[in-house]
Amino acid sequence: MMNRYAVILAAGQGTRMKSTLYKVLHPVLGRPMVQHVINQIKTVDLDQLVTIVGFGADQVMEDIGSESQFVVQEKQLGTGHAVQQAEGLLKDKDGTTIVVCGDTPLITGETYQALFDHHEKTGAKATVLTTTAPDPTGYGRVIRNDDGEVERIVEHKDATDEELQVNEINTGTYCFDNQALFHALKKVSNDNAQGEYYLPDVIEILRNNKEKVSAFLTPNHSETLGVNDRVALAQAEKIMKKRINENHMRNGVTIIDPDNTYIGPDVIIEQDVMIHPGSIITGSSTIKTNAIIGPHTEITNCTVGEETVVKQSVAKDSQIGNRVQIGPYAHIRPEAQVGNEVKVGNFVEVKKSTIGDKSKVSHLSYIGDANVGSNVNVGCGTITVNYDGKNKFLTTIEDEAFIGCNSNLIAPVTVGKGSYVAAGSTITKDVPGDSLSVARARQTNKEGYATKLKNRKQD
Repeated sequence: MMNRYAVILAAGQGTRMKSTLYKVLHPVLGRPMVQHVINQIKTVDLDQLVTIVGFGADQVMEDIGSESQFVVQEKQLGTGHAVQQAEGLLKDKDGTTIVVCGDTPLITGETYQALFDHHEKTGAKATVLTTTAPDPTGYGRVIRNDDGEVERIVEHKDATDEELQVNEINTGTYCFDNQALFHALKKVSNDNAQGEYYLPDVIEILRNNKEKVSAFLTPNHSETLGVNDRVALAQAEKIMKKRINENHMRNGVTIIDPDNTYIGPDVIIEQDVMIHPGSIITGSSTIKTNAIIGPHTEITNCTVGEETVVKQSVAKDSQIGNRVQIGPYAHIRPEAQVGNEVKVGNFVEVKKSTIGDKSKVSHLSYIGDANVGSNVNVGCGTITVNYDGKNKFLTTIEDEAFIGCNSNLIAPVTVGKGSYVAAGSTITKDVPGDSLSVARARQTNKEGYATKLKNRKQD
């Protein structure tokens, strides 16, 4: 196999996005567009990857990191000029160079592989990835000769009326013989409506030199969508969502309403999981077999165990065990560790806490900075009071303790194994094991006093 190189064009500002965020960093299902491109193009076993950056170069390089080498295009003078910036890294190398745009997040690794294989099999100096578009407005047209070979590519603004009738379009993705590419780039002119150096002009230059130019027509037009504005961004999101959801369903996941279910590209979902409408699962989340998610649940960077139910709740950056019941309307905040067979009920918030197996926090409670043992019952309205305005402190509730309703546990404090805290207590000192702690004002009844108060109001 020939050496393979890739150049990703990511220098444009994307003015039509009308955003302070650079175009290629706009996310599709939570991942920047350019990262989708990188992840797919790397599946073809590249020898070298170069990304051309310009506007927002520092931010783009920071987001991509060590996955690519970078070259800065100081002035945006067109796609041909952009590729030329990689000359210092690639010009002396033999092999095939693919050029892709950083705003085409939907092209799959399979398509890139097929393009490489077609290019190398035909022995062409250049191969254009093309597709047929129902509405080709704005796209460069692929003009073929009588033998069906690619003769040239004409940008929409420079096309004649006859050329505008062509619906085979240039997707902006190409394979080139690397040496031929950089030799032809030196001959590209900016004599056009935009005054820019167009990469497609390389096609005509190679043709004039009697070199073979091929085209690989992909039947999947939607895959080649280029994102230039927010409308196209929403279209890309919809296509990507459909692709991901269908893949999970084919692998044994039940998604009741795929149109209203959002699953990120890095999410792992095992067989026989059921996902209800309105659910959003993103980041590096893993959902284990027979779990039930939703409806209207948001899960980010979490592991959700087998047979666990999470409904109408939010969970982030946490570990949730097997056969757990969460919700409705619970909030599992970062660094929570929820054990097996735990119940976290309605309007319960858990933050940076561990809850042991078979414990219950059924409703209207806040568990923050706490270690809760196994078989613990936390009554309604319980609060671990963890913050003094400056520092956070730990609450420890040991195994088999029972916390009565409307209790305040003022950290740092420990409730010992098997102990009871009476309802309405404010606990400020450690509770020994197997003890009952009562920390509330003594009740006083003043008989007949209510009548006296009523008479006073009437006077």
